[in-house]
Amino acid sequence: MKKHILLFSFLFIGTISFTQDTTSTLSKKEERRLERRNRVNAVIKQEEEGVLAYTRQNSFGVQIRTDGYGFFYEHGRTQTPRFTNLYLIEITEIKHRKEEKATQTDGFFSSSYIYGKINNFYQAKLGFGQQYILGQKGNKNGIAVMGIYQGGLSMGLLRPYYLNVNDGTSSARDIKYESVDSVAFLTGRINGSSSFGKGWNELKIRPGAFVKGALRFDFGRYNEMISAVQIGFSVEGYAQKIPLMVYNEPERLFYQAHLAFLFGRRK
Repeated sequence: MKKHILLFSFLFIGTISFTQDTTSTLSKKEERRLERRNRVNAVIKQEEEGVLAYTRQNSFGVQIRTDGYGFFYEHGRTQTPRFTNLYLIEITEIKHRKEEKATQTDGFFSSSYIYGKINNFYQAKLGFGQQYILGQKGNKNGIAVMGIYQGGLSMGLLRPYYLNVNDGTSSARDIKYESVDSVAFLTGRINGSSSFGKGWNELKIRPGAFVKGALRFDFGRYNEMISAVQIGFSVEGYAQKIPLMVYNEPERLFYQAHLAFLFGRRK
């Protein structure tokens, strides 16, 4: 009889313990499920209120600059609800402010060129910066305003500018501005600029750095989409002076304003 009582007691205690463990497990699962639901509801509420809530963003941009044009890719990682670290890759071209296109017409054909241009000047940049949200959207149809600052390294690439000319002593030939051909480059019969593939094997590297500040206006309807316009100002400096045009002093510092259009996604 005592054995039966002991066995029954052990079974009873085990059942109670199993029930408690099961209840505890179910309770933890329910808590996690509730937490996830609350997070989703919070994000939905933030989107309805126009709050930009995300952890990462990727965007591509096209920019028009006062001295050229450019393209860039940006990767962002949120640090706080208002601050985001930005990692930048940018490709640009700087043109001299005195560049003007001329056209040489020969029968039915015409070719344009830039008189007195010495080099094309491209830049490949790697940068880091931060984005600060100055003002949230207020609602889905609102506009978020952000302040941007960035800086980093710039690798300048000089490519000689070639012209196709007839100098009266030979058939048409492609020449660049240098001591031997300087007279023909400026006074020869210019047929037009040479092909785009000319001069790439003569690239010269000019290291430098840049800083940029901007205001960004994001008018994307949904939180996960980036549709923005950016206006800003930047400065670039190079270790050596950059010759761009004949009879114009080469420069180390370049100042430019820009207008950019951005598209991308947030997560």
